Amino acid sequence: MKLTRECEYAVRCVLYLSHEGKEIVVGRRRIAEEMEIPGPFLGKIAQQLARSNIIEIVQGSKGGFRLVPSPEKLTLLDVIEAVMGKVYLNDCVLRPDSCFRSPTCHVRLVWKAATERLRETLRKTSFAKLLEAESEYLSSD
Repeated sequence: MKLTRECEYAVRCVLYLSHEGKEIVVGRRRIAEEMEIPGPFLGKIAQQLARSNIIEIVQGSKGGFRLVPSPEKLTLLDVIEAVMGKVYLNDCVLRPDSCFRSPTCHVRLVWKAATERLRETLRKTSFAKLLEAESEYLSSD
């Protein structure tokens, strides 16, 4: 499994908003420039994040995007799945009936276990933890 560029940009956007703080409206252009996200692509990603109630899109001259949940409660899994859907390594993990070998396939069991570990790692990684790690890295220079 490889995350799409769309997922990467979504994570960048939410990380930037997390840094600014919950409920703070940040202009779309500023996020695009600071996080190196193409403006039109950011608009598309923002729609997906808004549908999942991760950000709010604020219209008007002082509009932009606002983070809805606190960075402590928001995880990488939340953001990735808002953009690309459920994270899994192979179709047979999500839909066992997609392969006639699923009932006896031992490889499927490995895919399933690896998927569960990946999802758990992403679920345990909050944006607050990411900000903390980034802050520690920057202060060590």
